[in-house]
Amino acid sequence: MGSLPTNNLESMSLCSQNPLDPDEFRRQGHMIIDFLADYYKNVEKYPVRSQVEPGYLKKRLPESAPYNPESIETILEDVTNDIIPGLTHWQSPNYFAYFPSSGSIAGFLGEMLSTGFNVVGFNWMSSPAATELESIVMNWLGQMLTLPKSFLFSSDGSSGGGGVLQGTTCEAILCTLTAARDKMLNKIGRENINKLVVYASDQTHCALQKAAQIAGINPKNFRAIATSKATNFGLSPNSLQSTILADIESGLVPLFLCATVGTTSSTAVDPIGLLCGVAKKYGIWVHIDAAYAGSACICPEFRHFIDGVEDADSFSLNAHKWFFTTLDCCCLWVKDSDSLVKALSTSPEYLKNKATDSKQVIDYKDWQIALSRRFRSMKLWLVLRSYGVANLRTFLRSHVKMAKHFQGLIGMDNRFEIVVPRTFAMVCFRLKPTVIFKQKIVDNGYIEAQTNEINAKLLESVNASGKIYMTHAVVGGVYMIRFAVGATLTEEHHVTGAWKVVQEHTDAILGAMDGETTIHEIVD
Repeated sequence: MGSLPTNNLESMSLCSQNPLDPDEFRRQGHMIIDFLADYYKNVEKYPVRSQVEPGYLKKRLPESAPYNPESIETILEDVTNDIIPGLTHWQSPNYFAYFPSSGSIAGFLGEMLSTGFNVVGFNWMSSPAATELESIVMNWLGQMLTLPKSFLFSSDGSSGGGGVLQGTTCEAILCTLTAARDKMLNKIGRENINKLVVYASDQTHCALQKAAQIAGINPKNFRAIATSKATNFGLSPNSLQSTILADIESGLVPLFLCATVGTTSSTAVDPIGLLCGVAKKYGIWVHIDAAYAGSACICPEFRHFIDGVEDADSFSLNAHKWFFTTLDCCCLWVKDSDSLVKALSTSPEYLKNKATDSKQVIDYKDWQIALSRRFRSMKLWLVLRSYGVANLRTFLRSHVKMAKHFQGLIGMDNRFEIVVPRTFAMVCFRLKPTVIFKQKIVDNGYIEAQTNEINAKLLESVNASGKIYMTHAVVGGVYMIRFAVGATLTEEHHVTGAWKVVQEHTDAILGAMDGETTIHEIVD
């Protein structure tokens, strides 16, 4: 082999430095903190929704990785020039899309500690603090929600329940559905898996359908029960019961119900207590998905939305949505942890140890899909300690207050209407059909289609401006614009400013429309 060129020898020497050199870590770490602090200070100045075209980054970056090392200064310069333009700024105070992914200093620093320790906490032995802190913070948060003791860890082991941190609700639903599946198949025989039926409303998050597919549920046995405006798009207990009875009559086996507190489309709330009453007649596992709205239930005035949870089998919320904890952090509580462990556990020789054999510790690898797991409890612990229950309630209430303010602004403009009642901190609205049309048209189907089209045009016009960002949903055939308050930096003046943007774009769209295509009066 020939000798390497001198410049390559020099680069090899440079690369051989310790990748965790404390002094260099401190220098670069301070730079990153300063960089992010400046980002948050200036985030309001960026277009909220990224303005780039698909494939933009491939045109800016080299086709291959650098052979020689590059400095952190150079890399951060490229982050500014190439990466930030391609970001949709979820932490912008003008972000009102989807559901919030609220951040905080405590959540960020907790993530830093978790990443810095970089432990892989699959069982107790792999890092006792990671397991025990998780159990403690899950009990803390469960108590804040006044969850029944059957969902919490008990000091004397009298409760079979407890909490675990998953990545997302998708994982939480899959884990509980898998536990329910195996529990039922152990009774009726595994050969009968094609008889199992899963229930939800047509407003339930698509994560349930995906979990059912992964868990081997026959796609024909997935029931998305229709909801209506009469029940504010919550699942009707009568509809659930009639669906269950029809399945039983057909020789099928009811298995799992996912009820939602705060649906994605409209933040509808399913009547948990009544649904549990129906489900329990037939031995159905009930999971409560409170991914978005569960956080608000630490406030006494919202706690009633999860009344009846004592009759459910599992409950989850996403702390990374509306609880100031960075992604990812889904909190799942179960009553029967044994069912979870039996469905998800493995015990290879290389993981056997005295602590596990003693049955005195929790091995969280058996409460989730993957083996490896992050130290998520560190960031939730910092959030709970840094802000306390009182301040967390204040933060949540401030977002609800701002949503009420936005709702009031809509009410003062007779061109708009609220499509579904506001429940938490999201407002669903649209331009009225009567504003869009000016001549008498008999076909109501045409009217609704055109109304939906104009509202979609309005939303895209607003989002393309980069000033604010909202998203949409279609409920009962009605296209509506969702305005979700929850970004940590949002203040009332941002909400007022957002409404002015909506009005400006409405003026432009209605002003440009041909007068013959609109009417003042709609005839049935």
